Amino acid sequence: MAGCNTVQKWDLAAVKVKPRHLAAWLLLAATAFVTLAPASWRPVTAMPAQVERFITFALIGLAFGIAYPRRPWLVALMVLGAAVAFEAMQLLVETRHAGLRDVIAKLAGGGLGLLAGWVILRIRRHDSAADGSG
Repeated sequence: MAGCNTVQKWDLAAVKVKPRHLAAWLLLAATAFVTLAPASWRPVTAMPAQVERFITFALIGLAFGIAYPRRPWLVALMVLGAAVAFEAMQLLVETRHAGLRDVIAKLAGGGLGLLAGWVILRIRRHDSAADGSG
C-alpha cells in the first residue's frame, strides 16, 4: 500500500493546446469581458456599434468554425448561444443595456463567421485532396 498516498502531479508541459483553440477561446473571453464590463471600459472605435458587434461575432464564428471543424452543430450552438447570452447578461449590469438590434447584429456576424470558417476548411480540404491526387 505504499503507492496509495501518492499525489498525481500534472505535467503542464505535456498539455498540448492548439493555437487555433486558444485563439478562439481568448477571443470569446475578451468579448465577454468587454460586453459585460462597465460601459466606460468599452473600447471606442470610429465604427458604428452595430458594425463592431457584427465584426466581433464574425471573428468569433470564424475562429470557432476553424478551431472545431468536426463539431459544427455544437460550435454553432455555442457561438450563437454566446451572442444571445452576452446580450441577456447585460440586463444584469447597471451601466449596460441589451437590445434586439444588438443581438441580431451579433447573431448575423456569428453566423457569417461560422459559414466563412467552414467554407475555408472545405476549400483547404479540396485543395489538399487535389494536391495529393496528382
